[in-house]
Amino acid sequence: MSQWQQPGDRRIRGRVLHWNLAGWILFGLLPQAVAVLDASPARRYWLIGLLVLIALCHTVVVNRPDNPLLRPGTYLGLLALVLGATAYLMDGGAAFYVVSLPQFWLFTRAPRDAITLSGAAAALTVFGGTLSQGWRPQFPTGNAISTVVACAAGAGLGLWVHHFVVRSNERQEQLTAALALTQKELAAAHQQQGAAQERERLAREIHDTLAQGFASIVVLAEAARAAVVNDPVRCAEQLTSIEQTARENLAEARVLVGSARENGVAAGSLAITLRRTLDRFVQDTGLTVTAELPDVELDQRTRVALLRCAQETLANVRKHSGASTVGVVLTEFAGGVELEITDDGCGFVVEDSRGYGLDGMRRRLAELDGELSVISSPGDGTRVLASLPTHSQDRP
Repeated sequence: MSQWQQPGDRRIRGRVLHWNLAGWILFGLLPQAVAVLDASPARRYWLIGLLVLIALCHTVVVNRPDNPLLRPGTYLGLLALVLGATAYLMDGGAAFYVVSLPQFWLFTRAPRDAITLSGAAAALTVFGGTLSQGWRPQFPTGNAISTVVACAAGAGLGLWVHHFVVRSNERQEQLTAALALTQKELAAAHQQQGAAQERERLAREIHDTLAQGFASIVVLAEAARAAVVNDPVRCAEQLTSIEQTARENLAEARVLVGSARENGVAAGSLAITLRRTLDRFVQDTGLTVTAELPDVELDQRTRVALLRCAQETLANVRKHSGASTVGVVLTEFAGGVELEITDDGCGFVVEDSRGYGLDGMRRRLAELDGELSVISSPGDGTRVLASLPTHSQDRP
């Protein structure tokens, strides 16, 4: 039927058909077969034959609805004829018609077809029951009235059920459309969120790498320009540092655009990389640096996060602190690792600090379940402590 459109509706219809078959056999076919046992042999054989025939046809239509030989409409026409013949053989067939009535709604595609075929079956039932009375039938009989009333009631109930199913399908289609729209909007929101997160990640990477490198180049260029006349050797050192920093920035840029592997920290060599970073820092600034950097085995993301925190902190020391001494300590403890960087500079009020660097470090560490602690006050220097848990299963 056309109103059974959704997969769930078709499953429900399948169950309804099987329950209807059970009821039809129990209250339709079996009572007719039992009632005809006391009839004459001719009537008994004819009726049992008709019942077996219509039962077989019903089984075929239920189990093979797409078979080319017996279509549902053909079966219902045959059922109407059997109802009329049964009414003739049994001198009335209102009960059998009532039990068979749901099939006219289950096997048709539109209410008009169901009403037409069930009305034709009712007319044949009344005609068969009247014909069995001979040339002087008593009309209207109880069977005829029951058949007509059942036909009218079945039409009304069938129309109501059809309307209910159609409305249910419409609501389901509306809900499906709303769900599809919501899923589309949710996918777009996730895409926008992912794009925003990716922009934030790129901004953080650019700030921690390229921006810091360019800032170093500017400082080194200013120092080289000041020393070009009075201290040519120092000027040459500054130019060499500019070249090295530019090469490093170029390598970082290639990593960011995906043309190189993101392995700025070699496996297991955070201490070596930090020492190289500190050597460059000393060369560029002339500050005194003390370092305790034991070899610590860490996973790649942890190494990168700690290196970026060190680079950002050292850049802040160079630009803002006015320090003369910097201390760097890398410590491993049970379940975690800490990187501590201190300086004897001018310090600042942490609560009043507004900048992308500290926020970027906090977000980077938070992504790895780590924390950033900054302790400072005017005139007392600054202490930056980056803490991260270690996960041995993630190590290369």
